[in-house]
Amino acid sequence: MAVFKYSAQGANGNVVNGELNAADRSEALALLGKQRLQPFALEVQGTASKSIAVTSSRKEVSAPQPITGTIKLKLAQVVMFTEELSELLGSGIQLEPALGTMERRKELSGVKTLAAALRAKIRDGMSFSKAIAATSPSFGNLFSALAAAGEASGALPAILKRQAEYLRSLQTLRSKVLFALIYPSFLIASAVAVTLLFIVYLIPKLTQLLDSTGGTLPLGAQIILKLSDGFKATWWLIGLLGFAGWLAFRAWRTLPTSQVPWDRIKLRLPLFGAILKSRFYVQFLETMANLVNSGLAMTQALQLSHQAVENAFLKREMESVMRMVSEGVPLSRALDHNNQFPPLLIDMVAVGEQTGKIGEALSRAAERFDRELSKKVEKVSAIVQPAVVCAMAGLVGVMAYIMITSIFQTISGLGSH
Repeated sequence: MAVFKYSAQGANGNVVNGELNAADRSEALALLGKQRLQPFALEVQGTASKSIAVTSSRKEVSAPQPITGTIKLKLAQVVMFTEELSELLGSGIQLEPALGTMERRKELSGVKTLAAALRAKIRDGMSFSKAIAATSPSFGNLFSALAAAGEASGALPAILKRQAEYLRSLQTLRSKVLFALIYPSFLIASAVAVTLLFIVYLIPKLTQLLDSTGGTLPLGAQIILKLSDGFKATWWLIGLLGFAGWLAFRAWRTLPTSQVPWDRIKLRLPLFGAILKSRFYVQFLETMANLVNSGLAMTQALQLSHQAVENAFLKREMESVMRMVSEGVPLSRALDHNNQFPPLLIDMVAVGEQTGKIGEALSRAAERFDRELSKKVEKVSAIVQPAVVCAMAGLVGVMAYIMITSIFQTISGLGSH
């Protein structure tokens, strides 16, 4: 029998150190699991017998190879993994057996692969937060920091459950913005296709017909044909210039100095800029509420929320809020001084500070601004879709007018002959 020295987290969250006798590492982990202990470190102190060593080496040879590299998941898979793991941990199952249950899933997906990789790292003594950070970049720094806080406080199941709710709301938020853009994009593509059909095929056919009858095209059709002929003659040059412009823009976007001004431009776009700002408010409030309700200090919660911000301009603006809060300024006053947050949000945060229930206030504010975001998305959809339809109808109407006028002129030319 070998002697294993371990450091583990008990069911009450306390760190337990000790030694135990086991034939191999797998048996040692099984014994710790029966005692409801989650090991952080497990090292062999004694020397195993030769027979045991031979058995262990055979097991190592027959064991499956560990998964190397990072595993990327979609947001829906991240939500599924977090929900299932929080449910298993909440029912009293230890972390390593819970990951084993997820590893035995019938469905072949990234969730199953991730569970196997995490379980292998945890069996080697790595903490869950470090394992998830090293295995999958899809979870981000915020998830890893929350997992570390949960391991330290013994409240990992509760934190994962709250994080699953946050990820579901984030998934819903992204879906709202995406669905609002699908229909207008389809209409714009249809309008471009119809325009190309008229210019490239129908109007040239009419030109041939009019040339055979001695008629002339209307002025509008002549202008369109000249533009079409010019495009056909120089399409390669236009394509080359467009590609070069796209490369130049992409190179400019990759510069560190251009991220802030570009993200600031996006926030000033008509209609869509307001949606991007509202999305930032909702994500900021939900992230802060999740962190504060998980027991993190305000300064630490702001630091993690700052890491989760995608817009470079708003991320830079948040640095002043972090600095003021770290100096002892209340969050509501720091947000008011920043000038990037609406008065209603600041007032709701101030009420939470006065009542001492800042987490609940942030949650209510997140729900309020989520409803406001839904209204803005619906408003943009109500404005953009009819506008695109009208533009498309006007474009097709102009083309149809040119076609009908050309046909009438052709008929008149035939009658005169």
